[in-house]
Amino acid sequence: MTESADESDSSINSLESGSTQAAPRDPTMEILKASRTIAIVGLSNRKFRPSYGVADYLQSAGYRIIPVNPLESKILGEKCYARLEDIPEKVDIVNIFRRSEFVPDIVDSAIRIGARAIWMQEGVIDPEAAERARRAGLFVQMNSCILKEHVRRLRLTKDPASS
Repeated sequence: MTESADESDSSINSLESGSTQAAPRDPTMEILKASRTIAIVGLSNRKFRPSYGVADYLQSAGYRIIPVNPLESKILGEKCYARLEDIPEKVDIVNIFRRSEFVPDIVDSAIRIGARAIWMQEGVIDPEAAERARRAGLFVQMNSCILKEHVRRLRLTKDPASS
């Protein structure tokens, strides 16, 4: 994102007049703070799987998690849904724990349900699907762990293992 000359000049003028400049915008922190409901596509009921640990952490951080896994009926006390389109409530973030080859269809579903963000976990990469989601107005994070980013920015003080 580039600034216009006018924006640049006003930033310089406010610094020269002794004003403090606003902190840089952090869209990742903004989406994490503003979101309440996270659909986790590919969530496993196996405690040793990364998706389970991430979902458990997110629950302990106060998010409502919605498992999306057609092979399960309930995970972490939450009803599972076969598809994003089956979820009867608003979803803020669609967190993807599926192989990259499945991402295009998941992104299309996320756009259809009006999700605010797509989060592709580490190793999940699809630049074309990411661009399609951005064009549809969704925030996109790719090849990134939502748990690590949440800890980095918001630091959960309660130990999820102690609950």
